Amino acid sequence: MTSGARRDQGLEDQAVLLVAGLADLTVGAIGSAASLVQQLLRRSDGRELARDAQQDLMARGRIALDRIATVPPAHLEVLAQHAMAERAAATGSDA
Repeated sequence: MTSGARRDQGLEDQAVLLVAGLADLTVGAIGSAASLVQQLLRRSDGRELARDAQQDLMARGRIALDRIATVPPAHLEVLAQHAMAERAAATGSDA
């Protein structure tokens, strides 16, 4: 067996292990989610819990949109405003 063939086999083994690990992680996450849903359905305060979850998601959505929607001022514009303010202060003190 050549070293190139061993290297290819190593990459194949890594790919298989990676896919198997990802599948195991997915199955574990689905199992945890199903268990959580069952626990939530057994609770007597399900409506309040759902309402709180909805409000939390809406608040997160608002924060995410605000973070995306607000555009910081242009860097050069800020520098120009500072320069104008300094020039106005210097001119005002000389007069």
